[in-house]
Amino acid sequence: MATGDVDGVAEELEKTSVFENEANLTFAGRGLKIDSREDAADVVNALKSSRNVNSLDLKGNTLGVDAAMAIGDALKDHSTFKRALWSDLFTGRLKTEIPLALKCLCNGLMDAGSSLVELDLSDNALGPNGMNGIRDFLRSPCCYTLQELRLNNNGLGPDGGKMLADGLLSCHESSIAAGRPLALRVFVSGRGRLEDEGAIALSKVFRKMQSLEEVVMPQNGINHRGVAALAEALVLSRNLRHLNLSDNTFTEKGSIAMAKAVSSLKKLEVINFEDCLVRTEGAKLLADSVKGNHRKLKVLKLGGNEIRTPGALAVAEAMANKEELEVIDLNANQLGDGGIDMVRSMMEGIGRLDQLASLSEDEGTEDEDDEECDENDSEVEPEDIEDGEEFSNCGLEIKGLGLTPRPSEVKQSSLEDAMSTMKL
Repeated sequence: MATGDVDGVAEELEKTSVFENEANLTFAGRGLKIDSREDAADVVNALKSSRNVNSLDLKGNTLGVDAAMAIGDALKDHSTFKRALWSDLFTGRLKTEIPLALKCLCNGLMDAGSSLVELDLSDNALGPNGMNGIRDFLRSPCCYTLQELRLNNNGLGPDGGKMLADGLLSCHESSIAAGRPLALRVFVSGRGRLEDEGAIALSKVFRKMQSLEEVVMPQNGINHRGVAALAEALVLSRNLRHLNLSDNTFTEKGSIAMAKAVSSLKKLEVINFEDCLVRTEGAKLLADSVKGNHRKLKVLKLGGNEIRTPGALAVAEAMANKEELEVIDLNANQLGDGGIDMVRSMMEGIGRLDQLASLSEDEGTEDEDDEECDENDSEVEPEDIEDGEEFSNCGLEIKGLGLTPRPSEVKQSSLEDAMSTMKL
């Protein structure tokens, strides 16, 4: 692309910007391989020729260290910079390159003294190593004003999640001392393998800030301990409107904690707990938590949760006073044909049948004994079982003590017996 073309794009963006005299530069989706300073010339020239740059969108390109250094140098002149839209920016890069490139970009913003509002690094293979590239930046005054943090599909893992939490906690503490407390509104970190450790660490940040309006953390391998920690923290963000924890594992303990939190979060508009093993009793608890209030609720997703008819009916009944309801999703549960008819009849009776999503993937009914066994075993995890403690797992048809036999129970076969058995 010629320099003149970039200048033209910048001018058009200035004209159409919501804020007068602000430039929103975009190179999104061009599939550029930007390795060297020469490769970065178009981006650098656009930054140098524009005043009051508000944002730079580099999504869908791939950036090397030398190019990032050049762009970072150009960012030093833009104290008005607010939105770093840098998702899907390191395809094909070595894991050693990513933190270095991020440091170059972030150092430019810190030198400029910018006050960032949005940071989007989604769809980059950061991992814990990549977090080293933004650790200092998250602690800097640049992030005191941060409102939207999007780190979706970064593979942070538990260690990366803890590093992120440490950076945000440090930022919060120093921002309070500076009289400008960090108040994140949007936090996105799905498909990050955070697990319980990462979720518990981040819950400490959420508990401190109490400012969240949207939390999106699907598919993170979070079990009931992490879910409970998040619930206890998120209940303090009374303006929470959007909560997505789909494809984690609530089970009964997590469902109890989350239902308690949801009951106090009366401004919720979107609740997505799909594929969370909420099950029938959890569904009943969640139904009770939204039944009397939550009149602004628009979307409730509870698909794929092994919910049986009594739980689904409780949820359906709770929608009676939801005048703004757009979707209620109970698909891929265990209702059976009779249960589906009952749910549809309930929704029709309260005037909400049009809001009921398809039930075409219902898994049908299972034996009651199977569900009872699943509920009893759902909380058993390796760290929960003490040595010698009795446990059962009906799904595997194993019942007894640990797998390691007592010495007294081990019978030593003689060599003669073994040879006889083998007919040697």
